[in-house]
Amino acid sequence: MTVTPEANRSATRLDADAAGEPSIGQLVRDASESISTIVRGEIELAKLELRSSVKNAGVGIGLFVAAGVLLVFSLTFGLIALAEGLITIGLYRWLGYLVVFGFLLLVIGLFVVIGIRKVKRVKAPQQTIDTGKDTVAYLKSRPKSTERPTQSSS
Repeated sequence: MTVTPEANRSATRLDADAAGEPSIGQLVRDASESISTIVRGEIELAKLELRSSVKNAGVGIGLFVAAGVLLVFSLTFGLIALAEGLITIGLYRWLGYLVVFGFLLLVIGLFVVIGIRKVKRVKAPQQTIDTGKDTVAYLKSRPKSTERPTQSSS
């Protein structure tokens, strides 16, 4: 029996497979599976980290809201105490509450003035607008090289 070179190469490949050396196709498949597993693991890790962060942010925001509500309610008691303190030092009751009311009007007026100044500082995003206009102008000036030729039906 004669052995041809092709049969000899096939036998060599079979011997390599039998020796435990994976083929190129198997190596590529294994690498693809490994990369896919790593990517899935990274995505799961990111989900867990984000879930924890979002939960902490939500709890923190809820606590800030609760603190703000309690502050608003406590301001009433603080303002009443201020008026009663003015009464204790000798002002008439109506005058003590009127002084507190005037103080609140001053604070409100101050907030309005500061708010108006801040609102007047608001400007349009001029750099973004200019960049957008430049982009549109550039796209309009480009030659239309990507047009498809029309086919006539015969």
